[in-house]
Amino acid sequence: MACKLLCFLLWLMAQLYLSLSGEMNSLESVPDLEKLMYVAVDGYPCVRLLNLSGEIGCSNPGRDKVVAPIVRFKNADKLAQPSTVLVSLNEVQSLFTRILNDSTYAKNIGGVLVESKADQNELNDFSPVEKFPQAEFAPYRNVHYEWNPIGNGIMLNAYNFPVFLLSQNSTSILREAAVKNEEAEKSYTTDVAEFNLVMQTTKAGTHDSKSCLKEGTCLPLGGYSVWSSLPPINISSTQSKPIILLVASMDSASFFRDKSLGADSPISGLIALVAAVDALSRVDGLGDLNKQVMEVGSVGKGSSEGVNTFYAHATMASSATNQTMAALQRAQDSLNSEDVKILPANSSNPGIPPSSLMAFLKKNTTTAGIVFDDFNTVFANKFYHSHLDDLSNVNSSSIEAASTIIARTLYILASKDTNISNSTLAAINTNVSLVEELLGCLLSCEPGLSCDLVKNYIRPTTTSCPSNYVGVFLGEPSSAPYPGTVNDVSRFLWNFLAEKTAISKGDVISSCKQNCSQKDQLCVREKADGKGVCVTSTTRYVPAYSTRLKYESGIWDVLPADSSDPMGMLDPVWTESFWDVIGLRVYTVQDTGYDHLVLAGGIAVTVSAYVAIVVARAFITKALKRD
Repeated sequence: MACKLLCFLLWLMAQLYLSLSGEMNSLESVPDLEKLMYVAVDGYPCVRLLNLSGEIGCSNPGRDKVVAPIVRFKNADKLAQPSTVLVSLNEVQSLFTRILNDSTYAKNIGGVLVESKADQNELNDFSPVEKFPQAEFAPYRNVHYEWNPIGNGIMLNAYNFPVFLLSQNSTSILREAAVKNEEAEKSYTTDVAEFNLVMQTTKAGTHDSKSCLKEGTCLPLGGYSVWSSLPPINISSTQSKPIILLVASMDSASFFRDKSLGADSPISGLIALVAAVDALSRVDGLGDLNKQVMEVGSVGKGSSEGVNTFYAHATMASSATNQTMAALQRAQDSLNSEDVKILPANSSNPGIPPSSLMAFLKKNTTTAGIVFDDFNTVFANKFYHSHLDDLSNVNSSSIEAASTIIARTLYILASKDTNISNSTLAAINTNVSLVEELLGCLLSCEPGLSCDLVKNYIRPTTTSCPSNYVGVFLGEPSSAPYPGTVNDVSRFLWNFLAEKTAISKGDVISSCKQNCSQKDQLCVREKADGKGVCVTSTTRYVPAYSTRLKYESGIWDVLPADSSDPMGMLDPVWTESFWDVIGLRVYTVQDTGYDHLVLAGGIAVTVSAYVAIVVARAFITKALKRD
């Protein structure tokens, strides 16, 4: 009997060896084995941001990776153990509302995976910020007005668990894993997600901007803005001229750091501004242009049933705002079309909508200004500060119409001639091809920043899909920064605006930076070999970061609040945590009960083998003695 048992065990080991050898023959290296065991998942993380009051965003709860079985939110009314919750876009608000209101449910959230959108029509609206963005900077008392009525505010909370937005391919992988777990509820294996979203601020226990900057576990949010003068400023002249300041935002935000396109809010306004500058650069006599602030907001959704409608949100009535409104109307009339309308915003509005013009008014309440937008009383953008505010959320014809209106309005305001002919205005038109190119460069993966337009001016440092997230401020602030510390979009805009606003251009020369002879000349389109073009232009980088911060000896310090500076008193001082590696992967694990069973079985087999060997030895010894 013992002999038969031993033979059976030998046969079993031989079969196991053959099985394993077949698998091992297909593996040539450790990475091959790892690929067989683990599935790397593409996703966009929600990361940890901090301010002077605390923190928002997402992070692993401690220093270690999080591993948790995958369940679907719609089938997980109760969680008995820490779990990875897979949630559709339609269910995101419901999930986070429950997390905030149900502590029992929240403590068993190991991580959250948000499915990629399959169709824009699946979701009517999603905005993870507040109903009145930037309410603290409002120059009026009604801070409870709802410019963004669909805002749910989930982006402004701190979550001590990882959250990722999945790519479309990864969504399919995770759905299969969740269904597999549901169908094999009593099986000995489970598919789990492993999250590596460990933030340095969590590891160091620095939970606000002041402490994390002091300990070196974060960096300030910020980057480089660009300003340019059309025509260039004569630095040798002693006479000053009034100015018209045309402003547009160039960065966006969303719940997921690297998925912040901001197509309508604010990139549509940026594209309209850039195209307007291009249109004005082709007009003769700009040197004769002879005042206030005009901000271009969201203009990508002004089109409806073939008609582009825009709204002018004005500061308090003054001669300057009246003049601007008249110029806008004159620009509209010059189009000789019923397809473009410019209307004053509703007088029942509490004031101007969220914009950088608010900062001007906080500093000087008499500042005259207009915010030019595609909405009247509430945001037209249903995906404000959401990853869904992408190229499909804007209309190029709306941006083109807005750009032409802006260019003609600026010409009217700046011109000494009070009787500008229709033929003069009709010659100022937006380059439609430029708008289309800019949309592709700034808002799509193909071609993205590798587009020909951008590569005509700079060598982009990234070939991945564009993101208009502000990022962190690198190095020491400077008006002439090292190019490696400036992101691709800012470098492209600097070069483009410098060339378009220039009054004289040279030939392509080598060692461009060293050979631009005049003080007011800049080197643009500089290539890897140092060749570029010298132009006479007033275009500058402006370091953009919190006014409460000071950079000294390689360290950022938070300055004390100054009661004489109302904007500084309100400045939250945003920072972003450092991290080592961010990763997400899926693999299969065995149930611990099954592991115990295998261990017991292994012990039983070992004991049986030992007994079989002892019995066999005794039997053989006895047989030999007999002989």
